Amino acid sequence: MINLRHFIPLCFAFLPTLGQSLTLLLPPDGGDVVGETHMITTKASDTLSDIARFYDLGYLEITAANPQVNAWLPGDGTPVSIPTHFILPPGPREGIVINLAELRLYYYLPGGKEVITHPLGIGREGWSTPTGLSTVRKKLKHPTWYPPKSIIKEYAARGEVLPKVVPHGPDNPLGDYAIYLTVPGYLLHGTDKPYGVGMRVSHGCIRLYPEDIEQLFPQVKMGTKVRIINQPFKVGWSEGGLYVEVHEPLQEQRDSEGDNLTPLMRAIVAETGESSLKLGWKRLREAASQKRGVPVRVSE
Repeated sequence: MINLRHFIPLCFAFLPTLGQSLTLLLPPDGGDVVGETHMITTKASDTLSDIARFYDLGYLEITAANPQVNAWLPGDGTPVSIPTHFILPPGPREGIVINLAELRLYYYLPGGKEVITHPLGIGREGWSTPTGLSTVRKKLKHPTWYPPKSIIKEYAARGEVLPKVVPHGPDNPLGDYAIYLTVPGYLLHGTDKPYGVGMRVSHGCIRLYPEDIEQLFPQVKMGTKVRIINQPFKVGWSEGGLYVEVHEPLQEQRDSEGDNLTPLMRAIVAETGESSLKLGWKRLREAASQKRGVPVRVSE
């Protein structure tokens, strides 16, 4: 367990506790950046995986923000950055938006003043989660899992027998709650393996921490719009400054495109237009190369 006495938060407004949603106020001026990064110090028994779950972050998310820290043995008194600081995804701010490259979900609450955000586990390479538009078509508490033939076949290939029906219980990979989409075969659900949240480990479905899906489930209504995108580069404004947020592209993108920064430059041009805004090219290059997944101000 995490000892709160060792935590030294710089901003209490955005600190969740385990089981509480990370709910952030939308910028009143139409800006694009929400939340804040703050620092904690660890005790000897902490791991970054423990800390990530406590702050509603994913494993890859917290390790990217702290590349100098040993994930499993950070040690006593080690400073750790908590990256609860985000540029909102591009496009309409309504319903649920899932950014695969970011491994994160954004749910815009009715009223247009707040957004809830959670880390996700998504489909691994070969079982990629599809992008596109969808809606919520069904919600089930204590869902039964009916494994598709492709997954039954995968289990059989490694000598395991997977039943055709898996009832609710501790061995059901859907966890306690499931939100089904109009895209056939895809859903948001809990998990019996919380350590996989924030990584690419599923067969295409979208996993949340059990405490996150428990709180999201009653809030999301039938017919809620769900937009799934894949944007490793995000660009936005805050208090007159231009920010970029760079994530490691999914493996499929890296295989096909390499280390291509053209989409990032296009996003910057789209935001700045014909503006005479001066960019700090050193900061921009560092953000692009380090891929820490946190907003970085790149305007002078």
